[in-house]
Parts: sequence; C-alpha cells; structure tokens
Amino acid sequence: MSYHEASPALAEQIPPVAGREPIIGKNIAGKLLLLIVFLLMCIGVLVVYSSGAGWAEMKFSDPEYFLWRQVVYTVLGLLTVVVFSIIPYRVFRKFSKIMLLVSVLLLVLLLVLKAFGVISGAARWLPLGPVNFQVSDFAKYALIFHFSRFISEKQAVIRDLNRGYYPMLSMLLTVVALIAVEPNFSTASLVATIGFMMMFLGGVRMKHLLVTAVPLVPAAILFAIAQPYRVKRLVSFFLGGSEEHLTYQVYQALIGLGNGGLTGLGIGASKQRELFLPLSYNDFVFVVIGEEFGFIGGVVLLSLFAGLFICGLVIARHAPDAFGRFVALGITAAIVLYAFINIAVASHLLPTTGVALPFISYGGTALLFNSLGIGILINISRNSRRQDRAPDGETQQEEA
Repeated sequence: MSYHEASPALAEQIPPVAGREPIIGKNIAGKLLLLIVFLLMCIGVLVVYSSGAGWAEMKFSDPEYFLWRQVVYTVLGLLTVVVFSIIPYRVFRKFSKIMLLVSVLLLVLLLVLKAFGVISGAARWLPLGPVNFQVSDFAKYALIFHFSRFISEKQAVIRDLNRGYYPMLSMLLTVVALIAVEPNFSTASLVATIGFMMMFLGGVRMKHLLVTAVPLVPAAILFAIAQPYRVKRLVSFFLGGSEEHLTYQVYQALIGLGNGGLTGLGIGASKQRELFLPLSYNDFVFVVIGEEFGFIGGVVLLSLFAGLFICGLVIARHAPDAFGRFVALGITAAIVLYAFINIAVASHLLPTTGVALPFISYGGTALLFNSLGIGILINISRNSRRQDRAPDGETQQEEA
C-alpha cells in the first residue's frame, strides 16, 4: 500500500513532531488569519484607489468612484467574516447538495440568457439590480462544500471507481464545462484544479486521476487554442523574449514592475496606472503594488498570503471532523491558488488570465465569497479549540 493510500487526508499525512510545538499553534491560527485578511483588505482599499483614480475619472468623472465602492465591499466583507465565524460550519454540510444544484442551474441560466441576447459577450455575471453577481464564485464554493461532504461520508468507497470516483468526476466536469463555455477558461481551469486536488487528498486512487488526465489535458489544450485571443496570449508568453511578441498588457506590466525597483516610487506615484495599464485596479493590481512599494512591498504581500496558507493548513490539521478538514483545505487552496496565479501572470511567469487578486483587486462578489470562506475557517478554528483528537482518531469534548 502506498503512502498516499494509507493516509488520504493531508492533515493525517503530516503528524506533529514529538517534543516540538508547531510554528503557528491551533489556538492562534484563527486570530492570525483574521489579522492577515484585515491587512490584505486595507492594502486593497489603498491600492484600488491609487490604481483606479485615473480610470474612474475618465469613465465616471469621479476619481473616488472605485475607492468608495471598494470601501463598501470591504466593510461588507468584514461583516461577512464575523457572521460566518459565528454560524456553525456544519450547516453547509446539510445544504451542500442544494447549493451545488442551484449553482449548476444558475450557470445554465447564464447561457440561456446569452442565447436569447439578454447578456452580450461572456456570460459570467448575473445582473441583480445595481450589482452583478459572478456565478462561478458561488459554484466554486458550492463544489468545495459538497466535495467535502462526499469525501467525509464516502471514505469506505472513495477508492471505488463507480461509487466513489465517477460521481465526483461527474459533478466536477459539469461545473467546469458550464464555466468554460461562458467562456471563462481560466476560472474553469482553476476550479478543475481545486476539484482534482480535493479528490487526491480525499483518497481517490492516483491511477484513476492519471487515466482521466489522458483525454482531459489534450481536450483542454484544444479548447484553449480555439479562440484567437487565447492563442495570442500563449504566443506572447512563450515567445515573449522581445517587445514585438508581448501583448500590450504584459509589456506595460513589466515596465511597471521594473519602475518599482527595490523600494518603489511611493504611494500614489505609479506611472502605469495613468491609463497605460488596463485593469490596473483588478487583474493587474499587483503591478501597481510592485511599482509603488517595490520589490520589498511585493515580498511583504507574498508573505501575507504565505501566512494565510499556513494558517489554513493548521486549521485543517486540527479540524474537529473530516468535513471541516476538507472544507478548510479546499478554501485555503482556492484563495492561495488564485493569489499565486494573479501574481504569476502580472510577473509574466504564466500566460495572461482574468484572475483577480483575493481581497485586493476591485470587485464585490469575489471579495464577499472569499470573506465567507475566511469566516468558515475561523469558525472551524474556534471549534478545534474545544476538541482534542484522541489517539484512535476520534474527537473528544474537552472538560470544562
């Protein structure tokens, strides 16, 4: 039996070292996570205002348009963290099937609205009065919740092809396919990555995953090159050694990062934000951070996300049950993966994709759903303080 087969969950693969305390204890992981997210949100408000003032002046005749909207999103995000840190996380176990079904229906609704001309262009946003709701964010979290429930309840058959793997694969491919045809290839790829990661950690046989990859990888490549704009992005990435092969966005992003140097130009001194770099307040917000705060500012931001990752793993390690453990792993992976992709794209380490930087990029839907995820992580952490894992793997209630 392989090591992976013997220990399907990441939390069980990394036992504590005898005689040593972890770098971040379970009792402070939730508090430290809240502090990290609060700092990221504050950075987001500052940088969105700095990077979006020029665009807001041009589009809305108000340089503070993005600022105040981001402030509102941030306040709502903090309230969301507080609310869901109080609501027991196990409530999502009860409604995970309904949430996943609703997310699939909403994704289908987007395509229907696009087919009838109600939505033009990419069908990613569902208009709800004065705000737009990005359905893929809801679908991502619904999938995490239901996968966590399925894995925790079906451990006896998780390695079985028909009763374990195929049901999970069907759910994942349904959501991913609907997101991909919006079209939103980058988000579909990230949701697929999160889903397969959770299956791997849950104990699915590695050979099943590898066999699935044989047809899926070529199919994903063909889908990626089916549109000229995606081909242009790939050419820009692989042949981007000279200026003529770089797309405009990538070229301006590299100029911005180069301008920052070691310590940056200072708050509000970014040159690329002045209508040179499109979406500088969203997909390429890291460029403005690098230009205004320099290499040091970029390292600080990376350190905050690294801290978030470690806190998430600690919370998952000490979760009071399997459902909480996999929810914590899924949420942590989702947030950190999106951050890594955004920063890698801005640094020209990956092809250009439309992925926002969690808690920092301008926008409401992603920030609120990520805040929901952080609230759930804190709730799991709070529950872990009241329970200790017994030697046989069960949990026991601490004495008062």
